[in-house]
Amino acid sequence: MTSDTNLFRQPKAVFAVAFACVVSFMGIGLVDPILPAISQDLNATPSQVTLLFTSYLVITAIAMLITGWVSSRIGAKKTLITGLAIIVVFSALAGASDSIGGIVGFRAGWGVGNALFIATSLAVIVASATGGFVGAIILYETALGLGIAVGPLVGGLLGEVSWRGPFFGVAVLMAIALLATIVLLDPTPKPERRTSLVEPLKALRHRGLLILSLTALCYNWTFFTMLGYAPFPMKLGAIQLGFVFFGWGLLVAIFSVFAAPRLQRRFGIARTLSINLALFAVVMLGIAIWTDSTTALVVLVIVAGVFIGINNTVTTQAVMSVSPIERPIASAAYGFVRFIGGGLAPFVAGKLVEATNVHVPFYIGAAVLVLGIGILSLARKELAQAEQVQEAAPAAPVQGNVIVAAINDSPTADAVVDAAVNLAKVHNRTVHVVHVQEQAVTVSEDPHAAEAVVQRQISRVKGVTGEVLHGASRHGDIGRLVAEYADQHGARAIVVGVPTHGGLSALVEASASQELWQHAKAHILIVNPALKQAPQPVGSHA
Repeated sequence: MTSDTNLFRQPKAVFAVAFACVVSFMGIGLVDPILPAISQDLNATPSQVTLLFTSYLVITAIAMLITGWVSSRIGAKKTLITGLAIIVVFSALAGASDSIGGIVGFRAGWGVGNALFIATSLAVIVASATGGFVGAIILYETALGLGIAVGPLVGGLLGEVSWRGPFFGVAVLMAIALLATIVLLDPTPKPERRTSLVEPLKALRHRGLLILSLTALCYNWTFFTMLGYAPFPMKLGAIQLGFVFFGWGLLVAIFSVFAAPRLQRRFGIARTLSINLALFAVVMLGIAIWTDSTTALVVLVIVAGVFIGINNTVTTQAVMSVSPIERPIASAAYGFVRFIGGGLAPFVAGKLVEATNVHVPFYIGAAVLVLGIGILSLARKELAQAEQVQEAAPAAPVQGNVIVAAINDSPTADAVVDAAVNLAKVHNRTVHVVHVQEQAVTVSEDPHAAEAVVQRQISRVKGVTGEVLHGASRHGDIGRLVAEYADQHGARAIVVGVPTHGGLSALVEASASQELWQHAKAHILIVNPALKQAPQPVGSHA
């Protein structure tokens, strides 16, 4: 698997959603520099102030359960717009509030909008971004890293004037993102299949998804213990705290984009996450020991950004590929579990400090990471399978390096893949097997069945990679999606099968074929398994 994709060759709509992601994630670290100021100005205890994180993240977690229900009824674009509008309103109300209770309550409303936006934005970026699945995840994590980095800096700069400034600043930036999304993102059709409220909870029955989610709960507990409570013992001003957490967030962004994919390629998902969590635990242990030293605390918090950045990217990729569950539902289930941990941790940290001392929450944070490593060890088989289904995107698409085998669930699929492999051997190329999951068409295809179609070929033929493509709201989209995938990966040939009358034969529907012929920039080879002689490579034209 490679993932060094060109993040800057994207449709305008992707940049609009990515910008909104940056602003949305700014909301996580935005309040860090102003926590002491809010505590002083509103006569609130640190544990009361940490409720700004708790209300925001716990409500975000709970609201994650309704994101699929909402988006499956009004469509992705309207869900994004609704979430952004809610954030604009409640961030402005938080800035106008005169009590800690009011801010906490408005942060909870903000969390509802945040949940609607986060779960849907990830699905939209994965469906729309060029560079394939891995490239989309890296783009999403880039937005997350930039938002986390810029949030504290904006919070510190505006918080130096007034603690109200950061809230009003987010309201303005989110209003800009809202307008950009309305203008640049094309209308998205309503899925034909409506998601029920319990589907994210049912998704957690999948062993791999559940284990990764529980591991993420442990990680987020420690992450938000540090993020939510470390500003108090630092005893710095708003602008100084802003720069500290800007440095931390900058490392989150850099290591999520550049280091995480390389480490995963070298060590695999399980080893990368285990080693990374162990190193993060060492840093948290250092924070626990030297909590009274401002210098040590500042350095260790900034260094923690390295491990948080790596963890964010590798875990998100694993969650999106560890199970055959539809990605929006998997994202909602994962978000529900992990944000519960992130939401409760800062408040518990405040209460522990009141009952014991300032070191205890950070010792517990280090221990919880060790627990997370133990939980993660239970999913090594599932993580190995997740590595197989993650897309192998070339570092820089080289024309002629890939053969795309586009298959359905009919018996023709084996012959299509075999023909593509024969072609690839002659010309020293790689084979990418793709299958388009039918969504919001006459009959929606079960996601488990779609994954099984591709996984069968990966298991049957050594050396091929595969991916399920999403976003087909009509039959014609299937041909277009295959053509766009081939173009993005520098394919010189697309291999398809002749019409069949059984299974999901959308590729040979008239509309799908027309879209494939119209959009394909590669040669198209049609395989007929009824013929005794297999198709032979034709010189350099393949």
